[in-house]
Amino acid sequence: MFFPRFSCCIIALLLAFGIGQAQTAAPAPSTPRLRFSADMIDAGADPCNDFYAYACSKWQARNPIPADQSSWGTFNVLHENTRVVLHDILEKYSATSAKRGSLSPVEKQIGDYYGACMNEPRIEKLGIKPLQPEFKRIAALKSKPALAAEVIRLHRMGVNVMFRFGSGQDFKDSTQQIARAGSGGLGLPDRDYYFKEDEKSKLIREQYVAHVTNVFGLLGQKPDQAAASAKAIMAIETGLAKGTLDRVSRRDPNKTYHPMAGTDLAKLTPAFAFDRYLTQIGAPNTDKMNVSEPEFFKNLNSVLDATSLDDWKTYLRWHLVVSANNYLPKRFQDENFDFFGKKLRGAKEQQARWKRCVDGVDGDLGEALGQKYVEAAFGADGKERMLKLVHALEVALNQDIQSLPWMTDVTKKRALEKLAAIDNKIGYPDQYRDYSKIVVARNDAFGNNFRANEVEFQRQLSKIGQPVDKREWGMTPPTVNAYYSSSLNNINFPAGILQPPFFDKGADDALNFGGIGVVIGHELTHGFDDQGRKFDAKGNLNDWWTADDNREFEKRAACVADQYSSYPATPDVKLNGRLTLGENAADNGGMRVAYMALHSLLAENPGKDSEAIDGLTPDQRFFLGFANIWCQNITEQTARLYAQTDPHSPGRWRVNGTVSNFPEFGQAFHCKPGSAMVPANACRVW
Repeated sequence: MFFPRFSCCIIALLLAFGIGQAQTAAPAPSTPRLRFSADMIDAGADPCNDFYAYACSKWQARNPIPADQSSWGTFNVLHENTRVVLHDILEKYSATSAKRGSLSPVEKQIGDYYGACMNEPRIEKLGIKPLQPEFKRIAALKSKPALAAEVIRLHRMGVNVMFRFGSGQDFKDSTQQIARAGSGGLGLPDRDYYFKEDEKSKLIREQYVAHVTNVFGLLGQKPDQAAASAKAIMAIETGLAKGTLDRVSRRDPNKTYHPMAGTDLAKLTPAFAFDRYLTQIGAPNTDKMNVSEPEFFKNLNSVLDATSLDDWKTYLRWHLVVSANNYLPKRFQDENFDFFGKKLRGAKEQQARWKRCVDGVDGDLGEALGQKYVEAAFGADGKERMLKLVHALEVALNQDIQSLPWMTDVTKKRALEKLAAIDNKIGYPDQYRDYSKIVVARNDAFGNNFRANEVEFQRQLSKIGQPVDKREWGMTPPTVNAYYSSSLNNINFPAGILQPPFFDKGADDALNFGGIGVVIGHELTHGFDDQGRKFDAKGNLNDWWTADDNREFEKRAACVADQYSSYPATPDVKLNGRLTLGENAADNGGMRVAYMALHSLLAENPGKDSEAIDGLTPDQRFFLGFANIWCQNITEQTARLYAQTDPHSPGRWRVNGTVSNFPEFGQAFHCKPGSAMVPANACRVW
């Protein structure tokens, strides 16, 4: 399934693997201090040599990674705090009492979904019984052409098999939604996991095969049969991975925009009954679709030809079980955690069940739950305060673009037109999504999830051939994150991120501009990064740059890519500067415009905000406020995973990499030229 195109988020979406033990009450988290204070500074570290150590080493020492996490930083803390708020809401509406009759439909729906998820005795009693009807359908398949009908069923249930299909904006007509088809069907986090030959990558593949073998054992297969099933899964997924674009290539929209008719897609993969699939899936119009990776579908044809029907049946069963894992008995969840949580990410314990169930409601009924979160936790003045900050950052970015020495007036004019057209969405949608079509039963956790998936899948398909709804959000209100959409040309700040330390009405302006100010600038800058700049003011894929400006941009972007490619993610793995280019450029640009906006405010309002606090100048507090939001501890396994899959750099390099490109930082901390944070050849795009 496809969703609105995100050019970025401020962080990778938080993922959890496996459900832990039953727990009916959420303990109040042991919350680290979120607002920066001077006693957090490590006076033994030199800010000019390692600013991250200066700002974060004390935080790191005081905040080890909790056993159920694989990384721990300010975003994680805020996410955990928000989950406790959501837990309280869901406990209230899931409680069995005489008052349930007075609940609104939304309150009852989210309460019943959560209550079913938390009913472990019921899930244990059912075992794999909910999967049996689908297992029987898969077993009954008589030929490869019959695979299409089962792939349709599984796609509608939200199961990731073979490829992905859904809807999305037309890259070159942003007013319209069209069908989209793209690569999918893998079990490991990225295509490169199937091919890298270093020892740790080989070990992950071995552990993955062992994990798949164990799951088939839990399904009742004997050891030899389970091992053969795992071997078949690995062969099919490796075959699919061969045709999948790497992540850096997928960052280029020109490489993922291939409009064609559904009949043309069928010609790419004659071994699959795409005529039947497109007719029966429920898509209203496939006369024009974006086939994001044509080579993937050509390769899929080869994999179909080379693979027996029995092995395809095994593959379909496997991915059905993967999708259902959170609603299967504990033995399946334990096995899932052992590989994805412990071996792949380095977590020590499974997360408590209530946490995963909260996430499940947020995932399937997010705007229904979000309504209640906004009522409980988002002040009425939140939107107004944020809009003022956004306006201040837009003014600063306007000034920054106008002052760029390397950009011609022709491209500057178009850049300013695009900036003026950016829409700002703050807090929560103007109109919440209606989930009334989803049947939620209090005793059917498995069915609730798949019915929610089917309703959402059909909602996405129903958009095909329709005008784009610019009011729609891609994140739920409680989400601790933010994003820019290149096709919609808007920035989106859910209510979840609009709290300390990002925005703190009790803090001084310097800290707020170093926190939420840089985040706002980050998202605005994404409209002009290596991806976003390829879309025009209306959100269309369109080269609006002059040839000279293109060359100048690429030269400066290469400096940033090379800079971050030199940073280690682990002792033996370096960052991929091309994968992280957009986020790094946005961090650097976001800091530039936030700093400009802060100084405009200080100039307009000279007084106490311009004075030193705890011996720290506004500039120093600005940079420390920025560093504070990226203080982080991370397991080596997760650092290795993120280096391969995450377009964001780790906290240390987001801080040190950004400030080392900022001459004003060296001035604020009286650094000598040539020190680590004041290099001779700093990079700057925006």
